[in-house]
Amino acid sequence: MKIPFVDLKAQYLSIKDEIDEAIHSVIDETAFIKGKYVQEFEENYAKVYGVKHVISCANGTDAIYITLKSLGIGPGDEVITTAHSWISTSETITQSGAKVLFVDIKPDYYTIDAGKIEEKITKNTRAIIPVHLYGHPANMTEIMAIANKHNLKVIEDCAQAHFAQWQGRNVGTIGHVGTFSFFPGKNLGAYGDAGCIVTNDDELAVKMRRFSRHGALGKHDHEIEGINSRLDGLQAAILSVKLKYINKWTDLRIQHAKKYNELFSDFGNIITPITHNDAKHVFHLYVIRSENRDELKYQLQRHNIASGIHYPTALPYLKAYDYLGHSIDDFPIAFEYSNLILSLPMFPELKTEQINKIVNVTIKSV
Repeated sequence: MKIPFVDLKAQYLSIKDEIDEAIHSVIDETAFIKGKYVQEFEENYAKVYGVKHVISCANGTDAIYITLKSLGIGPGDEVITTAHSWISTSETITQSGAKVLFVDIKPDYYTIDAGKIEEKITKNTRAIIPVHLYGHPANMTEIMAIANKHNLKVIEDCAQAHFAQWQGRNVGTIGHVGTFSFFPGKNLGAYGDAGCIVTNDDELAVKMRRFSRHGALGKHDHEIEGINSRLDGLQAAILSVKLKYINKWTDLRIQHAKKYNELFSDFGNIITPITHNDAKHVFHLYVIRSENRDELKYQLQRHNIASGIHYPTALPYLKAYDYLGHSIDDFPIAFEYSNLILSLPMFPELKTEQINKIVNVTIKSV
């Protein structure tokens, strides 16, 4: 039995007729750029997600960059974010011209340690970007309290956390802005790159839409310089179909995580995910920790089971950030966990027999 890390083919086959019809409709109407399918997705996502404005864009990285630029963040400014994430979170800060300030993570939840944010704030700090990593929300209660105290903007990176919740509120709607990726492997994924930004701020929504459309809200009406970052009609139509199934798929992810946890419960040398009492974890990834991570990954591969490491190097220790001169002692949890974490297969279509095999091989390998 070969078990993939994600099974996009199985998902496609489960909704094949609807997807094919949506794609053919876009092609028949040649509605490739902008048009009704993009508008329909933005309206659908806004309604389902409970937010006033959805600004679609080309990908999740652009979503953060557009937000930073539209907030006027640039040279001389500082932005605080987590030491443990994909590089999109940090590179957009530096690409905007600002300085990135990293903060270590909470041991149980892999998200930014809100208790360590305030010590990083200076007179130049403009924003905080918490990442709801693996599908688990950061502690937005503490983060918003700090942001309000210091007059900082909060940009929620929700690339891995579609419809995750903190204290009953969807992530992305708690801070000033939420950014999303619809990369194919995400909980809500397109069939190529895609992303969006959500906000309840009317003025900021206009700025972000303008910046993402070459600085123009109308054709040839370029009020500023911007970038070209658009969601195309094909991806929008596909996402509108998938949006109808996201609650079902999320429930299945949560069920699979519960099954994993139950089967691993008697084995203390496997550290399984913990969910905060105030959080709804949507399990984009199911991440364990093991002192024998590399051997475990090898043994899973030998048994035709895919796995991943998210991420093998904490952001401050990437070569890209050598110039910051960070030491291991600066972010000890993020550094330690990068050598322990392993992501096991997680997707809605995962079968019980597949989970049983994954767990059995894992237990025998540690």
